[in-house]
Amino acid sequence: MLNGALNLKRIIISTLAVYIALVVSFYFLAGDQLRYRDSSGNVDLLPAESGTVEMSQGAVIEQNIRLNIQRLNSVSVQFGVYYRQNSGTVIMELWRGDGLLLQQSYDAADIQEGMLLTLSSDTPIEDVYDVPLTIRIYGDSEPGAAVTPLMNTTQPAKDGFSLYLNGEQAEGMLCFSAYGTDSIWMGLHYWELAAALGVLLVLLFFVVWYRYRRGKRSFIVSTLLAVKKYRFLIRQLVSRDFKTKYKRSVLGIFWSFLNPLLMMLIQYFVFSAIFKSNIPNFAAYLIIGTVMFNFFSESCGSSLTSILGNAGLITKVYMPKYIYPLSRTLSALVNLAISIIPMLIVCLVTGVRLKKSAILALFFFACLFIFCLGIGMLLAASMVFFRDTLFLWNVLSMVWMYATPIFYPETILPDKFRIVLLINPLYYFLKSARMCLMDGISPEPVMYIKCFLIALVTLLAGAAVFYRKQDKFVLYL
Repeated sequence: MLNGALNLKRIIISTLAVYIALVVSFYFLAGDQLRYRDSSGNVDLLPAESGTVEMSQGAVIEQNIRLNIQRLNSVSVQFGVYYRQNSGTVIMELWRGDGLLLQQSYDAADIQEGMLLTLSSDTPIEDVYDVPLTIRIYGDSEPGAAVTPLMNTTQPAKDGFSLYLNGEQAEGMLCFSAYGTDSIWMGLHYWELAAALGVLLVLLFFVVWYRYRRGKRSFIVSTLLAVKKYRFLIRQLVSRDFKTKYKRSVLGIFWSFLNPLLMMLIQYFVFSAIFKSNIPNFAAYLIIGTVMFNFFSESCGSSLTSILGNAGLITKVYMPKYIYPLSRTLSALVNLAISIIPMLIVCLVTGVRLKKSAILALFFFACLFIFCLGIGMLLAASMVFFRDTLFLWNVLSMVWMYATPIFYPETILPDKFRIVLLINPLYYFLKSARMCLMDGISPEPVMYIKCFLIALVTLLAGAAVFYRKQDKFVLYL
Protein backbone atom coordinates (compact mmCIF):
# COMPACT_ATOMS: atom_id res chain seq x y z
CA MET A 1 0.00 0.00 0.00
CA LEU A 2 2.82 2.38 0.84
CA ASN A 3 4.61 1.85 -2.47
CA GLY A 4 1.31 2.31 -4.27
CA ALA A 5 0.71 5.56 -2.38
CA LEU A 6 4.18 6.77 -3.27
CA ASN A 7 3.52 5.98 -6.93
CA LEU A 8 0.22 7.82 -6.73
CA LYS A 9 2.01 10.76 -5.17
CA ARG A 10 4.45 10.76 -8.04
CA ILE A 11 1.60 10.75 -10.56
CA ILE A 12 -0.14 13.60 -8.76
CA ILE A 13 3.01 15.70 -8.53
CA SER A 14 3.79 15.06 -12.20
CA THR A 15 0.24 16.00 -13.20
CA LEU A 16 0.41 19.26 -11.27
CA ALA A 17 3.80 20.06 -12.83
CA VAL A 18 2.35 19.46 -16.30
CA TYR A 19 -0.61 21.68 -15.43
CA ILE A 20 1.68 24.53 -14.38
CA ALA A 21 3.76 24.12 -17.55
CA LEU A 22 0.64 24.18 -19.72
CA VAL A 23 -0.77 27.26 -17.97
CA VAL A 24 2.46 29.21 -18.44
CA SER A 25 2.94 28.01 -22.03
CA PHE A 26 -0.62 28.90 -23.00
CA TYR A 27 -0.24 32.43 -21.63
CA PHE A 28 2.77 33.14 -23.84
CA LEU A 29 1.46 31.26 -26.89
CA ALA A 30 -1.88 33.09 -26.84
CA GLY A 31 -0.20 36.49 -26.44
CA ASP A 32 -2.33 39.64 -26.48
CA GLN A 33 -5.19 37.69 -28.06
CA LEU A 34 -5.78 36.19 -24.63
CA ARG A 35 -6.57 39.60 -23.14
CA TYR A 36 -7.79 41.74 -26.03
CA ARG A 37 -9.81 41.15 -29.18
CA ASP A 38 -10.78 43.28 -32.18
CA SER A 39 -13.75 45.29 -31.00
CA SER A 40 -17.23 44.33 -32.11
CA GLY A 41 -17.93 48.07 -32.17
CA ASN A 42 -15.38 48.89 -34.88
CA VAL A 43 -16.72 51.36 -37.45
CA ASP A 44 -16.04 50.56 -41.12
CA LEU A 45 -15.63 53.20 -43.79
CA LEU A 46 -18.87 54.34 -45.40
CA PRO A 47 -18.98 54.74 -49.20
CA ALA A 48 -18.25 58.32 -50.30
CA GLU A 49 -21.12 60.10 -52.02
CA SER A 50 -20.16 63.77 -51.95
CA GLY A 51 -17.69 66.31 -50.61
CA THR A 52 -18.10 68.45 -47.50
CA VAL A 53 -16.23 71.76 -47.61
CA GLU A 54 -12.75 72.71 -48.76
CA MET A 55 -10.19 72.85 -45.98
CA SER A 56 -9.25 76.44 -46.72
CA GLN A 57 -8.31 78.91 -44.01
CA GLY A 58 -11.19 79.37 -41.57
CA ALA A 59 -13.13 76.22 -42.55
CA VAL A 60 -13.87 73.74 -39.74
CA ILE A 61 -15.56 70.34 -39.82
CA GLU A 62 -16.70 68.60 -36.63
CA GLN A 63 -18.02 65.05 -36.57
CA ASN A 64 -19.48 64.05 -33.21
CA ILE A 65 -19.40 60.31 -32.53
CA ARG A 66 -20.06 57.76 -29.78
CA LEU A 67 -18.09 54.55 -30.16
CA ASN A 68 -18.71 51.12 -28.61
CA ILE A 69 -14.97 50.48 -28.44
CA GLN A 70 -13.18 49.96 -25.13
CA ARG A 71 -9.62 50.69 -26.32
CA LEU A 72 -9.34 52.94 -29.38
CA ASN A 73 -6.36 52.48 -31.70
CA SER A 74 -7.06 54.68 -34.71
CA VAL A 75 -9.52 56.97 -36.48
CA SER A 76 -9.32 57.57 -40.25
CA VAL A 77 -11.08 60.04 -42.56
CA GLN A 78 -11.31 59.83 -46.36
CA PHE A 79 -10.39 62.85 -48.47
CA GLY A 80 -10.94 64.03 -52.04
CA VAL A 81 -8.60 66.35 -53.98
CA TYR A 82 -10.68 67.07 -57.12
CA TYR A 83 -7.77 65.59 -59.13
CA ARG A 84 -5.67 68.72 -58.77
CA GLN A 85 -2.46 69.70 -57.05
CA ASN A 86 -3.29 71.26 -53.70
CA SER A 87 -1.18 73.06 -51.16
CA GLY A 88 -1.21 74.06 -47.51
CA THR A 89 -1.74 72.05 -44.35
CA VAL A 90 -4.61 69.94 -43.02
CA ILE A 91 -4.95 69.31 -39.28
CA MET A 92 -7.00 66.47 -37.77
CA GLU A 93 -7.80 66.25 -34.09
CA LEU A 94 -9.72 63.89 -31.81
CA TRP A 95 -11.33 65.42 -28.73
CA ARG A 96 -13.02 63.95 -25.67
CA GLY A 97 -14.99 66.84 -24.22
CA ASP A 98 -12.45 69.63 -23.70
CA GLY A 99 -9.50 67.22 -23.73
CA LEU A 100 -7.37 66.75 -26.85
CA LEU A 101 -6.60 63.05 -27.37
CA LEU A 102 -4.84 63.01 -30.76
CA GLN A 103 -3.59 65.58 -33.26
CA GLN A 104 -1.80 65.24 -36.58
CA SER A 105 -0.97 67.69 -39.41
CA TYR A 106 -0.68 66.65 -43.07
CA ASP A 107 0.75 68.29 -46.16
CA ALA A 108 -2.15 68.80 -48.59
CA ALA A 109 0.21 68.31 -51.54
CA ASP A 110 0.79 64.67 -50.47
CA ILE A 111 -2.91 63.80 -50.25
CA GLN A 112 -4.32 61.86 -53.21
CA GLU A 113 -7.88 61.17 -54.35
CA GLY A 114 -9.70 58.83 -51.93
CA MET A 115 -6.79 58.77 -49.49
CA LEU A 116 -7.33 57.97 -45.81
CA LEU A 117 -5.71 60.20 -43.22
CA THR A 118 -5.29 58.39 -39.92
CA LEU A 119 -4.98 59.47 -36.32
CA SER A 120 -3.35 56.65 -34.38
CA SER A 121 -1.96 56.18 -30.92
CA ASP A 122 1.08 54.15 -29.89
CA THR A 123 -0.85 52.99 -26.84
CA PRO A 124 -4.60 52.34 -27.07
CA ILE A 125 -6.81 55.11 -25.72
CA GLU A 126 -9.07 53.83 -22.95
CA ASP A 127 -12.21 55.25 -21.34
CA VAL A 128 -13.81 56.08 -24.68
CA TYR A 129 -16.62 53.51 -24.62
CA ASP A 130 -19.96 55.25 -25.30
CA VAL A 131 -18.35 58.60 -24.53
CA PRO A 132 -18.99 61.68 -26.75
CA LEU A 133 -15.98 62.23 -29.02
CA THR A 134 -15.35 64.80 -31.73
CA ILE A 135 -13.28 64.54 -34.91
CA ARG A 136 -12.23 68.09 -35.80
CA ILE A 137 -10.64 68.98 -39.16
CA TYR A 138 -9.35 72.36 -40.31
CA GLY A 139 -6.65 73.76 -42.58
CA ASP A 140 -4.88 76.83 -43.95
CA SER A 141 -5.01 76.26 -47.73
CA GLU A 142 -6.05 78.89 -50.25
CA PRO A 143 -9.50 78.50 -51.84
CA GLY A 144 -9.25 76.38 -54.98
CA ALA A 145 -6.13 74.60 -53.72
CA ALA A 146 -7.57 72.79 -50.68
CA VAL A 147 -8.51 69.17 -50.07
CA THR A 148 -12.04 68.14 -49.05
CA PRO A 149 -13.16 65.47 -46.56
CA LEU A 150 -15.76 63.17 -48.12
CA MET A 151 -19.16 62.35 -46.66
CA ASN A 152 -22.05 59.91 -46.95
CA THR A 153 -25.56 61.36 -47.13
CA THR A 154 -27.78 58.26 -47.41
CA GLN A 155 -26.83 56.22 -44.32
CA PRO A 156 -28.97 57.27 -41.34
CA ALA A 157 -26.94 58.85 -38.56
CA LYS A 158 -26.62 56.76 -35.41
CA ASP A 159 -27.50 58.02 -31.95
CA GLY A 160 -24.81 60.41 -30.78
CA PHE A 161 -23.55 61.08 -34.33
CA SER A 162 -23.84 64.55 -35.84
CA LEU A 163 -21.92 66.49 -38.48
CA TYR A 164 -21.21 70.23 -38.42
CA LEU A 165 -19.78 72.12 -41.43
CA ASN A 166 -18.47 75.54 -40.47
CA GLY A 167 -20.71 75.56 -37.41
CA GLU A 168 -23.91 74.52 -39.18
CA GLN A 169 -25.37 71.04 -38.77
CA ALA A 170 -25.52 69.00 -41.98
CA GLU A 171 -27.30 65.81 -42.96
CA GLY A 172 -25.00 62.83 -43.30
CA MET A 173 -21.73 61.62 -41.79
CA LEU A 174 -18.06 61.89 -42.60
CA CYS A 175 -16.54 58.93 -44.39
CA PHE A 176 -14.53 57.76 -41.40
CA SER A 177 -13.52 54.54 -39.75
CA ALA A 178 -12.59 53.75 -36.15
CA TYR A 179 -10.80 50.64 -34.94
CA GLY A 180 -9.80 49.35 -31.56
CA THR A 181 -9.97 46.40 -29.20
CA ASP A 182 -12.17 45.19 -26.37
CA SER A 183 -10.93 43.60 -23.17
CA ILE A 184 -11.62 39.93 -22.44
CA TRP A 185 -12.51 39.46 -18.78
CA MET A 186 -11.23 35.90 -18.60
CA GLY A 187 -7.93 36.94 -20.17
CA LEU A 188 -7.43 39.89 -17.84
CA HIS A 189 -7.99 37.56 -14.86
CA TYR A 190 -6.13 34.62 -16.38
CA TRP A 191 -3.68 34.04 -13.53
CA GLU A 192 -6.39 34.27 -10.88
CA LEU A 193 -8.55 31.74 -12.73
CA ALA A 194 -5.56 29.44 -13.35
CA ALA A 195 -4.62 29.60 -9.65
CA ALA A 196 -8.21 28.84 -8.60
CA LEU A 197 -8.34 25.82 -10.92
CA GLY A 198 -4.97 24.70 -9.59
CA VAL A 199 -6.30 24.82 -6.03
CA LEU A 200 -9.31 22.72 -7.06
CA LEU A 201 -7.00 20.15 -8.66
CA VAL A 202 -4.87 20.02 -5.51
CA LEU A 203 -7.98 19.44 -3.37
CA LEU A 204 -9.25 16.76 -5.77
CA PHE A 205 -5.92 14.94 -5.78
CA PHE A 206 -5.66 15.15 -2.01
CA VAL A 207 -9.08 13.51 -1.63
CA VAL A 208 -8.08 10.79 -4.14
CA TRP A 209 -4.78 10.15 -2.36
CA TYR A 210 -6.42 10.15 1.09
CA ARG A 211 -9.10 7.64 0.02
CA TYR A 212 -6.46 5.45 -1.62
CA ARG A 213 -4.36 5.42 1.57
CA ARG A 214 -7.44 4.19 3.45
CA GLY A 215 -7.98 1.41 0.94
CA LYS A 216 -10.87 3.08 -0.91
CA ARG A 217 -10.75 3.39 -4.64
CA SER A 218 -12.01 6.24 -6.77
CA PHE A 219 -12.77 6.60 -10.46
CA ILE A 220 -9.38 8.22 -11.07
CA VAL A 221 -7.45 5.46 -9.31
CA SER A 222 -9.47 2.74 -11.03
CA THR A 223 -8.78 4.34 -14.41
CA LEU A 224 -5.04 4.58 -13.70
CA LEU A 225 -4.90 0.94 -12.60
CA ALA A 226 -6.84 -0.16 -15.68
CA VAL A 227 -4.51 1.74 -18.01
CA LYS A 228 -1.48 0.24 -16.27
CA LYS A 229 -2.90 -3.28 -16.36
CA TYR A 230 -4.16 -3.27 -19.95
CA ARG A 231 -1.72 -0.91 -21.67
CA PHE A 232 0.04 -3.80 -23.41
CA LEU A 233 -3.28 -5.10 -24.74
CA ILE A 234 -4.30 -1.62 -25.91
CA ARG A 235 -0.97 -1.29 -27.70
CA GLN A 236 -1.46 -4.63 -29.41
CA LEU A 237 -5.02 -3.83 -30.50
CA VAL A 238 -3.97 -0.46 -31.92
CA SER A 239 -1.09 -2.08 -33.76
CA ARG A 240 -3.38 -4.81 -35.12
CA ASP A 241 -6.00 -2.36 -36.34
CA PHE A 242 -3.37 -0.15 -37.96
CA LYS A 243 -1.64 -3.05 -39.72
CA THR A 244 -4.93 -4.61 -40.84
CA LYS A 245 -5.93 -1.38 -42.53
CA TYR A 246 -2.89 -1.48 -44.83
CA LYS A 247 -2.56 -5.24 -45.15
CA ARG A 248 -1.40 -6.25 -48.66
CA SER A 249 -1.25 -2.59 -49.68
CA VAL A 250 1.67 -1.61 -51.91
CA LEU A 251 2.05 1.87 -50.46
CA GLY A 252 1.07 0.82 -46.94
CA ILE A 253 1.36 3.53 -44.29
CA PHE A 254 2.16 6.07 -47.02
CA TRP A 255 -1.59 6.18 -47.73
CA SER A 256 -2.07 8.02 -44.42
CA PHE A 257 0.18 10.71 -45.87
CA LEU A 258 -1.16 10.59 -49.42
CA ASN A 259 -4.91 10.29 -48.78
CA PRO A 260 -5.54 13.83 -47.42
CA LEU A 261 -3.43 15.30 -50.23
CA LEU A 262 -5.39 13.50 -52.94
CA MET A 263 -8.75 14.42 -51.41
CA MET A 264 -7.64 18.03 -51.04
CA LEU A 265 -6.47 18.22 -54.68
CA ILE A 266 -9.76 16.81 -56.01
CA GLN A 267 -11.90 19.09 -53.87
CA TYR A 268 -9.62 22.04 -54.61
CA PHE A 269 -10.11 21.55 -58.34
CA VAL A 270 -13.88 21.17 -57.99
CA PHE A 271 -14.48 24.12 -55.68
CA SER A 272 -11.85 26.55 -56.97
CA ALA A 273 -11.94 25.88 -60.72
CA ILE A 274 -15.58 24.87 -61.23
CA PHE A 275 -17.51 26.56 -58.43
CA LYS A 276 -15.04 29.45 -58.08
CA SER A 277 -14.52 29.58 -54.34
CA ASN A 278 -13.24 32.97 -53.14
CA ILE A 279 -11.92 31.76 -49.78
CA PRO A 280 -8.44 33.22 -49.10
CA ASN A 281 -5.78 30.49 -49.26
CA PHE A 282 -8.41 27.90 -50.12
CA ALA A 283 -5.90 25.02 -50.29
CA ALA A 284 -4.89 25.42 -46.63
CA TYR A 285 -8.50 26.07 -45.60
CA LEU A 286 -9.57 22.87 -47.35
CA ILE A 287 -6.87 20.49 -46.14
CA ILE A 288 -7.34 21.49 -42.48
CA GLY A 289 -11.03 20.71 -42.77
CA THR A 290 -10.35 17.50 -44.70
CA VAL A 291 -7.83 16.16 -42.16
CA MET A 292 -10.05 16.88 -39.16
CA PHE A 293 -13.23 15.47 -40.69
CA ASN A 294 -11.39 12.39 -41.99
CA PHE A 295 -10.27 11.63 -38.44
CA PHE A 296 -13.81 12.08 -37.15
CA SER A 297 -15.26 9.84 -39.86
CA GLU A 298 -12.60 7.13 -39.52
CA SER A 299 -12.54 6.96 -35.72
CA CYS A 300 -16.34 6.90 -35.33
CA GLY A 301 -16.85 4.54 -38.27
CA SER A 302 -14.30 2.02 -36.99
CA SER A 303 -15.48 2.30 -33.36
CA LEU A 304 -19.01 1.49 -34.50
CA THR A 305 -18.06 -2.14 -35.23
CA SER A 306 -15.45 -2.44 -32.48
CA ILE A 307 -17.60 -4.68 -30.22
CA LEU A 308 -19.05 -6.86 -32.99
CA GLY A 309 -15.67 -7.15 -34.66
CA ASN A 310 -14.11 -8.51 -31.46
CA ALA A 311 -16.98 -10.85 -30.50
CA GLY A 312 -14.61 -13.81 -30.34
CA LEU A 313 -12.39 -12.13 -27.73
CA ILE A 314 -15.28 -10.71 -25.72
CA THR A 315 -17.02 -14.09 -25.31
CA LYS A 316 -13.81 -15.91 -24.34
CA VAL A 317 -11.57 -13.48 -22.47
CA TYR A 318 -12.56 -10.94 -19.82
CA MET A 319 -11.27 -7.43 -20.22
CA PRO A 320 -12.88 -3.98 -19.98
CA LYS A 321 -15.00 -3.62 -23.09
CA TYR A 322 -14.30 0.09 -23.48
CA ILE A 323 -10.81 -0.92 -24.62
CA TYR A 324 -12.19 -1.89 -28.04
CA PRO A 325 -13.62 1.50 -29.10
CA LEU A 326 -10.65 3.16 -27.39
CA SER A 327 -8.16 1.14 -29.46
CA ARG A 328 -10.03 1.98 -32.68
CA THR A 329 -9.97 5.70 -31.86
CA LEU A 330 -6.27 5.51 -30.97
CA SER A 331 -5.59 3.75 -34.27
CA ALA A 332 -7.33 6.60 -36.11
CA LEU A 333 -5.26 9.02 -34.03
CA VAL A 334 -2.08 7.49 -35.46
CA ASN A 335 -3.40 8.20 -38.96
CA LEU A 336 -4.25 11.73 -37.88
CA ALA A 337 -0.71 12.31 -36.62
CA ILE A 338 0.65 11.23 -40.01
CA SER A 339 -1.93 13.32 -41.89
CA ILE A 340 -0.87 16.45 -40.00
CA ILE A 341 2.47 16.34 -41.86
CA PRO A 342 1.01 16.96 -45.36
CA MET A 343 -1.41 19.45 -43.81
CA LEU A 344 1.48 21.55 -42.50
CA ILE A 345 3.35 21.18 -45.80
CA VAL A 346 0.38 22.50 -47.78
CA CYS A 347 0.02 25.40 -45.34
CA LEU A 348 3.67 26.37 -45.74
CA VAL A 349 3.73 25.93 -49.53
CA THR A 350 0.61 28.07 -49.99
CA GLY A 351 2.06 30.95 -47.99
CA VAL A 352 0.60 30.44 -44.51
CA ARG A 353 2.98 31.92 -41.96
CA LEU A 354 2.76 29.54 -39.05
CA LYS A 355 3.11 31.47 -35.81
CA LYS A 356 3.44 30.33 -32.23
CA SER A 357 -0.36 30.12 -32.00
CA ALA A 358 -0.22 27.10 -34.35
CA ILE A 359 0.81 24.99 -31.35
CA LEU A 360 -2.52 25.84 -29.72
CA ALA A 361 -4.30 23.97 -32.51
CA LEU A 362 -3.21 20.78 -30.75
CA PHE A 363 -5.72 21.57 -28.00
CA PHE A 364 -8.60 21.45 -30.48
CA PHE A 365 -7.28 18.25 -32.05
CA ALA A 366 -7.23 16.77 -28.53
CA CYS A 367 -10.83 17.93 -27.95
CA LEU A 368 -11.77 16.34 -31.27
CA PHE A 369 -10.20 13.05 -30.12
CA ILE A 370 -12.17 13.09 -26.85
CA PHE A 371 -15.35 13.96 -28.74
CA CYS A 372 -14.81 11.11 -31.22
CA LEU A 373 -14.18 8.65 -28.38
CA GLY A 374 -17.51 9.58 -26.81
CA ILE A 375 -19.38 9.27 -30.12
CA GLY A 376 -17.56 6.01 -30.84
CA MET A 377 -18.67 4.46 -27.55
CA LEU A 378 -22.27 5.49 -28.23
CA LEU A 379 -22.16 3.98 -31.71
CA ALA A 380 -20.43 0.78 -30.54
CA ALA A 381 -23.10 0.16 -27.87
CA SER A 382 -25.93 1.00 -30.26
CA MET A 383 -24.57 -1.30 -32.97
CA VAL A 384 -24.76 -4.34 -30.67
CA PHE A 385 -28.51 -3.97 -30.11
CA PHE A 386 -29.54 -2.25 -33.32
CA ARG A 387 -27.64 -3.39 -36.42
CA ASP A 388 -29.23 -0.73 -38.59
CA THR A 389 -26.98 1.75 -36.79
CA LEU A 390 -24.36 1.11 -39.48
CA PHE A 391 -26.64 2.28 -42.28
CA LEU A 392 -28.01 5.18 -40.30
CA TRP A 393 -24.48 6.31 -39.46
CA ASN A 394 -23.47 6.26 -43.13
CA VAL A 395 -26.29 8.69 -43.89
CA LEU A 396 -25.70 10.80 -40.79
CA SER A 397 -21.96 11.13 -41.42
CA MET A 398 -22.63 12.35 -44.97
CA VAL A 399 -25.16 14.91 -43.69
CA TRP A 400 -22.66 15.93 -41.00
CA MET A 401 -19.99 16.50 -43.64
CA TYR A 402 -22.17 18.90 -45.63
CA ALA A 403 -23.28 20.64 -42.42
CA THR A 404 -19.64 21.40 -41.58
CA PRO A 405 -17.78 24.20 -43.43
CA ILE A 406 -15.03 21.98 -44.81
CA PHE A 407 -14.97 23.23 -48.41
CA TYR A 408 -17.29 26.23 -48.21
CA PRO A 409 -17.15 29.42 -46.08
CA GLU A 410 -19.50 29.67 -43.14
CA THR A 411 -20.66 33.06 -44.45
CA ILE A 412 -22.37 31.32 -47.36
CA LEU A 413 -25.18 30.14 -45.07
CA PRO A 414 -28.18 32.50 -44.73
CA ASP A 415 -28.93 33.74 -41.22
CA LYS A 416 -31.94 31.42 -40.91
CA PHE A 417 -29.62 28.42 -41.35
CA ARG A 418 -26.94 29.61 -38.90
CA ILE A 419 -28.42 27.22 -36.35
CA VAL A 420 -26.86 24.40 -38.39
CA LEU A 421 -23.42 25.66 -37.39
CA LEU A 422 -24.29 26.59 -33.84
CA ILE A 423 -25.43 23.04 -33.00
CA ASN A 424 -22.53 21.41 -34.87
CA PRO A 425 -19.65 20.54 -32.48
CA LEU A 426 -17.22 19.96 -35.38
CA TYR A 427 -17.73 23.57 -36.45
CA TYR A 428 -16.17 24.87 -33.22
CA PHE A 429 -13.19 22.49 -33.37
CA LEU A 430 -12.55 23.26 -37.04
CA LYS A 431 -12.99 27.03 -36.80
CA SER A 432 -10.66 27.27 -33.81
CA ALA A 433 -7.95 25.13 -35.40
CA ARG A 434 -8.07 27.20 -38.60
CA MET A 435 -7.78 30.37 -36.56
CA CYS A 436 -4.64 29.09 -34.84
CA LEU A 437 -3.03 27.80 -38.04
CA MET A 438 -4.15 30.18 -40.78
CA ASP A 439 -4.84 33.46 -38.97
CA GLY A 440 -1.96 33.10 -36.53
CA ILE A 441 -4.07 34.14 -33.55
CA SER A 442 -5.59 32.41 -30.56
CA PRO A 443 -9.37 32.05 -30.26
CA GLU A 444 -11.05 33.73 -27.33
CA PRO A 445 -10.69 31.92 -23.98
CA VAL A 446 -14.39 31.07 -23.99
CA MET A 447 -13.85 29.02 -27.16
CA TYR A 448 -11.35 26.77 -25.35
CA ILE A 449 -13.86 26.21 -22.57
CA LYS A 450 -16.70 25.60 -25.02
CA CYS A 451 -14.73 23.04 -27.05
CA PHE A 452 -13.50 21.25 -23.92
CA LEU A 453 -17.00 21.07 -22.43
CA ILE A 454 -18.46 19.77 -25.70
CA ALA A 455 -15.82 17.04 -25.81
CA LEU A 456 -16.12 16.18 -22.11
CA VAL A 457 -19.93 16.03 -22.06
CA THR A 458 -19.93 13.84 -25.18
CA LEU A 459 -17.38 11.49 -23.63
CA LEU A 460 -19.29 11.25 -20.34
CA ALA A 461 -22.57 10.61 -22.15
CA GLY A 462 -20.97 7.94 -24.36
CA ALA A 463 -19.23 6.30 -21.42
CA ALA A 464 -22.43 6.29 -19.32
CA VAL A 465 -24.48 4.61 -22.06
CA PHE A 466 -21.67 2.15 -22.81
CA TYR A 467 -21.22 1.26 -19.11
CA ARG A 468 -24.94 0.64 -18.54
CA LYS A 469 -25.27 -1.65 -21.58
CA GLN A 470 -21.94 -3.49 -21.63
CA ASP A 471 -23.06 -6.41 -19.43
CA LYS A 472 -25.73 -7.32 -22.02
CA PHE A 473 -23.36 -7.29 -25.00
CA VAL A 474 -22.66 -11.04 -24.82
CA LEU A 475 -26.38 -11.78 -25.17
CA TYR A 476 -26.55 -10.09 -28.58
CA LEU A 477 -23.19 -10.97 -30.15
